[in-house]
Amino acid sequence: MGKPIVAVVGRANVGKSTFFNKICGKRISIVDDVAGVTRDRIYADAEWCGRDFTIVDTGGVEFKTDDVFQDEIKEQVDLALENATVIIFLVDGKAGVTLNDMQVAKMLRKRNIPIILVVNKLDNFDLTNLYDFYSLGLGEPMPISCTQSRGIGDVLDKVVSYFPEKNDIEELNGIKITLVGRPNVGKSSIINRLLGKKRVVVSDVEGTTRDAVTIPFRCNKKDYYLVDTAGLRRQRGVEKESVEGYSVLRSMSAIENSDVVLVVFDASKEISEQDVRIAGFVHEEGKPSVIIVNKWDLKTMDKNKYAENLKNKLSFMSYFKVCFVSALTGKGLGEIMEQVDIVYENTSRRITTGVLNDILQDAILNFEPPAKNGQKAKIMFATQPSTNPPKFVFFCRDPKLINFSYQRYLENRLREKVDFSGTPVQLVFKGKEEE
Repeated sequence: MGKPIVAVVGRANVGKSTFFNKICGKRISIVDDVAGVTRDRIYADAEWCGRDFTIVDTGGVEFKTDDVFQDEIKEQVDLALENATVIIFLVDGKAGVTLNDMQVAKMLRKRNIPIILVVNKLDNFDLTNLYDFYSLGLGEPMPISCTQSRGIGDVLDKVVSYFPEKNDIEELNGIKITLVGRPNVGKSSIINRLLGKKRVVVSDVEGTTRDAVTIPFRCNKKDYYLVDTAGLRRQRGVEKESVEGYSVLRSMSAIENSDVVLVVFDASKEISEQDVRIAGFVHEEGKPSVIIVNKWDLKTMDKNKYAENLKNKLSFMSYFKVCFVSALTGKGLGEIMEQVDIVYENTSRRITTGVLNDILQDAILNFEPPAKNGQKAKIMFATQPSTNPPKFVFFCRDPKLINFSYQRYLENRLREKVDFSGTPVQLVFKGKEEE
């Protein structure tokens, strides 16, 4: 299950973007006195009282207006509301209740989602107009002043009170496998082949899948969950096709919550920057992965040449594993689940402290840590505090002297001795006093 979603809605120029930026702690939304500056959904991760969530800023909703963007804005707001855990309805305390506020409130009351009515621009907390907002029929209005950063904490306290308790969130018992890739690379077709029946929509039209779809299945007496996601376009494409913006958010959330990611490439097309970018995101999230080269029946080069091309393009994740398949003919599909089990086992692998330090000492004897300005780095010992992905902590004298090249050297030596194929590993260098 992904992070809770908090959607901020309201008419134009009530301070939604300022509120959004205050919560995120950085300026993401454009803030301007001109109504309608935010015309699309903008989203960011946020945290309050130890609870992580995603906040979505939406365009100002105006009724009976000649703004040519209004239909698109309303569509974006509807998409945000469909997936929201909590709605913050922001209104302008200086302007008082407007006809447009009433129209937005009417639209929101149809939703079976918790709604928090927040009255902004009550500078110095002059509450003269606050009680007029009871007329919107959305319960007790909460006063805030974004410019003075007053009342926002109270709003966030109420927001997180609506989140499901962590132990109430359903835990999926099985390996969660998320498929990602550009539009129309065949993710849904691969899932249908693995399941042996049609469970997700397959079409030649790009963007058929707009939300993450989770499907349980059993293979070789093991439980798995397959997660199909929307095709990830390059950012400019998402901005032009704004209806996909939320789908991208859900895809990213699915990756974050997955155990193994299948990054699907299209063998009939050149490896693109977006293919590499998607693989890079999976790598940065620390997720084990398998590169799935689909449509191999339409291949344009032999396996060795394609694999070499992959190696060059994905040099930042040289640990990758690859399967060449055809969802159309079924060829190679049987190998996918074998590779999933292997990379999941590798990302869950733990090395004993004794074995790890034997590997470390052998590496140091072969190639000593670097020195700078007469100072020499010294690595005393290493531990592995966690898995998924495997994390190794090296305790050093002056860890700043351990440069990127030596870090890469140690990672390569680890991989030579232990099978970590298909999974990234994390190397952390600390001073002895940080133990």
